[in-house]
Amino acid sequence: MAAPQDGPWLDDAAGRLVRPYTVSNGRTRPTAALDLLSMVMTTGALPAGQMGPEHTDALGLIGARPTSVAEVAAHLRLPAVVTKVVLSDLVDCGALTAKAPSFRTHNPTDRSLLEAVLDGLRRRL
Repeated sequence: MAAPQDGPWLDDAAGRLVRPYTVSNGRTRPTAALDLLSMVMTTGALPAGQMGPEHTDALGLIGARPTSVAEVAAHLRLPAVVTKVVLSDLVDCGALTAKAPSFRTHNPTDRSLLEAVLDGLRRRL
């Protein structure tokens, strides 16, 4: 039986009742350039035309504060690629804006940064 907050889309025994490819209409590539660290934010514009429940849920989740694609995927309980397709639909219709992550303050391939991460992981294990 589905939990009340999950609605008809999830079932405890069966899992997700609607397959992810149906959410994205079989599409596997978003039209907007999004990665897991991209930040999305609503514009206040309403999507024109019929959107699926995942689109509505994403808009309600994001609100006016910047939210990462990874966070949206986790809350929607969808694979990242499906979430990217849903969010790119909303970017295309003007309901969302997306900003790529900025690594200007830190070089992601900086040796000292990578060594610090490795040292932190070793301390935890």
